Amino acid sequence: MKKSVTVPSTIVSIVLGILIAFAGSGGSETYNGIALFAICASVSYLLHWIIFIPSYIYQTEHYFDLTGSISYLSAIALAFYLNPSVDPRDILIGCLIVIWAVRLGSFLFLRVKQDGKDNRFTVMKTQFHWYLMTWTIGGLWVFLTMAAGLAAITSDVSIPLGIMAYVGLTLWIIGFSIEVIADRQKRIFKKHVNKEKEFITTGLWAWSRHPNYFGEITLWAGLTLIALPVLSGWQLITLISPIFVFILLTRISGIPMLENRAMKKWGSDPEYIDYLEQTPKLIMKKPK
Repeated sequence: MKKSVTVPSTIVSIVLGILIAFAGSGGSETYNGIALFAICASVSYLLHWIIFIPSYIYQTEHYFDLTGSISYLSAIALAFYLNPSVDPRDILIGCLIVIWAVRLGSFLFLRVKQDGKDNRFTVMKTQFHWYLMTWTIGGLWVFLTMAAGLAAITSDVSIPLGIMAYVGLTLWIIGFSIEVIADRQKRIFKKHVNKEKEFITTGLWAWSRHPNYFGEITLWAGLTLIALPVLSGWQLITLISPIFVFILLTRISGIPMLENRAMKKWGSDPEYIDYLEQTPKLIMKKPK
């Protein structure tokens, strides 16, 4: 990828993070005069840049997803450590983020270790500016996905859990369950077939071509609902969290990349074309 694209993209990722960190700091608890929200927001970028250095030197992508998980855990741990007033909403949001981060991070790390490589990085890891852009966007991804939850945890407002929190928790449980089951089904499927010639069409994958992403979007929407009651003013900008997840997975990286790769492999296979026509891309629908 050309530097004319990667360098501006890196700068935009940093500037966007700064702007949202500034907006989300309204109503945040402070530490030594600095908004706690902004302090925690910086963690994801710093960790990604630190791990990027040896990853580029040794040309490896094995620690990219693991770094993301560690960034979530570190930001949440720091938020609780420096927050002078923690309430049940904070604990609930923190636990949900930690559970999700540990599960997905370990799953992706073990997958890339078992597979030996992640095809997404084959070319980009050889180009400094492209690889740096990817790691910077990784830092932005971590920050923006948990922005609403992080704003709630660091908020100086405390409101008892209500119906919205329980609706959000229900959505999170549904989304998390779908993501876990879909990932497990696909992993088991890949162990028993030639992954270059076969594609999964069973289980949740008969309901959606990307049920794991549907679950991902759903759980972050649920977590945002839990956070919403204690957010106000400029903090409401952090509600971009589930919107960002949706746009990134459906328009930029996740689904577009996977669909293009699948078409190159199986585009001439009538069975695959039939699967495309019969199965929704994202929103789950009971198969006929």
